[in-house]
Amino acid sequence: MLLTTTNQIEGYKVTEYIGVVTGETIIGANIIKDVFATIRDVVGGRSGSYEKVLREARENALQEMSSNAASKGANAVIGIDLDYETLGANGGMIMVTASGTAVKFQQV
Repeated sequence: MLLTTTNQIEGYKVTEYIGVVTGETIIGANIIKDVFATIRDVVGGRSGSYEKVLREARENALQEMSSNAASKGANAVIGIDLDYETLGANGGMIMVTASGTAVKFQQV
């Protein structure tokens, strides 16, 4: 399955537009990660635990979107957009949504 943020890929031609497909993931960040992230905010630096959670959420959303496209007969998703939101009383959950257009591509 080809996945791209662009509307076309050099060397390929869209032969059929199937429609919009999406994938969503909501992952909770636990209290331990919150404590270490707070410490990092005070002393500076990157929060590897949050980066790992974001990476995992993004990959899950893209995989769900890809599976959705494949079930509709697509072999590519173009024009992909990723959105990130925090949810919950203290922003303790992270939501990632992926959306794009499922298409059938053919190499030219």
